[in-house]
Amino acid sequence: MRRPSLDVDDKANVRTLVSEYLTAQGFHVITAENGQTALYAARQQKPNLILLDIMMPEMDGYTFIRTYRKESESPIILLTAKLEEEDKVIGLELGADDYITKPFGMRELTARIKTVLRRAGKAPLPTQVLRGGDIVLDHVTHSVTVRNGLVHLTPSEFDILAILMASPGRVYSRLDLLEALQGTSFEGIARTIDQHIRNLRAKIEDDPTQPRYIETVFGVGYRFEEK
Repeated sequence: MRRPSLDVDDKANVRTLVSEYLTAQGFHVITAENGQTALYAARQQKPNLILLDIMMPEMDGYTFIRTYRKESESPIILLTAKLEEEDKVIGLELGADDYITKPFGMRELTARIKTVLRRAGKAPLPTQVLRGGDIVLDHVTHSVTVRNGLVHLTPSEFDILAILMASPGRVYSRLDLLEALQGTSFEGIARTIDQHIRNLRAKIEDDPTQPRYIETVFGVGYRFEEK
């Protein structure tokens, strides 16, 4: 069994956003809401990477690092809303490998994760290929084929399709998808997702007006469900 990545944050919406996006990118993610539960999960699951908030109840991020660094060298990336340089330096001195300041974009976070894992020589073996009907999405080659024909998608279209295909049947609102693309503090307009969906359907559907794969759930959002 491949080792998971551990996302530790006391805010449920941040845990959900990060875990769902990384899952769509092929990672296996487990979560914890504070340092104490994270310590238990890390000892049991032995994650290959830990995403760690600093300000948490019961056990903060600094205390977690002090304790866990005596037991493991798994890479740690701090996810911090604290802007003071001293706070970041303390985390790095305690044993964190990198930090990213909230609010952050999901693509930046993914790039940081891959960089830290490469440095540690622990690059994960994610679920590299997603399949649904005639559609194959490959994370390694960043390509999508429909009926064995290559389809050229923009980065946003690729990410939306990956998110939807990773959880078939699940309905994502426009805001869910926009946050996944732009981060926890987005400046976009939710309706721009509709345009991305229209463009995506034009590229992967036989008849975009009668979609087979990307279904609209009126008043809610979109889901991937092969008909």
